[in-house]
Amino acid sequence: MAVKIDKKIKGYSVVTPEDKAKQQAQAEAAKSAAPAAEAPADNVIQMHERIERPEILIGSTYKIKSPLFEHALYVTINDIVLNAGTEHELRRPFEIFINSKNMDHFQWIVALTRIMSAVFRKGGDVTFVVEEMKAVFDPRGGYFKAGGVYMPSLVAELGAIVEDHLKSIGMLHDPEMSPEQRALIAEKRRAYEDRSKKNSDVTDLFPEPRVAEAPRSEDVEVTGEGASFPPSATMCHKCSQKAVVIMDGCATCLNCGYSKCG
Repeated sequence: MAVKIDKKIKGYSVVTPEDKAKQQAQAEAAKSAAPAAEAPADNVIQMHERIERPEILIGSTYKIKSPLFEHALYVTINDIVLNAGTEHELRRPFEIFINSKNMDHFQWIVALTRIMSAVFRKGGDVTFVVEEMKAVFDPRGGYFKAGGVYMPSLVAELGAIVEDHLKSIGMLHDPEMSPEQRALIAEKRRAYEDRSKKNSDVTDLFPEPRVAEAPRSEDVEVTGEGASFPPSATMCHKCSQKAVVIMDGCATCLNCGYSKCG
């Protein structure tokens, strides 16, 4: 078909098939972007690859012996290994199960484990689950677990178990104490030991009548990591250990060094 040109030709260019394909792609992108801009976008971060449950998962089982239950709870957390065999190998939580002979709270335990497993499978930073669970308080009051650590609720203890597991696989890290803090704690422990020895010397000079020779309940040896603390010690609000004693008229923690007097 012939086209008559009435005006002067000032310039020309040849349209290649690549140019036509590029123009068509831009037009289609503009059409698809229009309805997408109107619809609200979901602020959900999806995993960059599709991960299906392998036949075998690596897991760890933890035991909870709570005074709230007659029977113990067994918490199993299974992990998936990403990029296995490479320098970028990572171990991440994939699912969680809780089993017990006690069926009183079966409904909410199953619901909690399914929600937590769904969060784990989404990937990304799942460490926020620990803080959310540890912030749950029982209106009837909490309890002390073995070692003198206060737990405000059973859900909080589940959060503590998840925290320990994430630390074991490298997702969480304990903040290291500075040398000054370690020196302060060691000084507090030495001072308490010296005071205990001084009190025992006074008792030897002025002995009280006893039915049987037995060590006093307060004479508890205080050592480094894994130390045992006097039975009269109260809970520290900073480290949640029953390690606060009165020294020089001030409440002092023999575990983390916290002092009410500063």
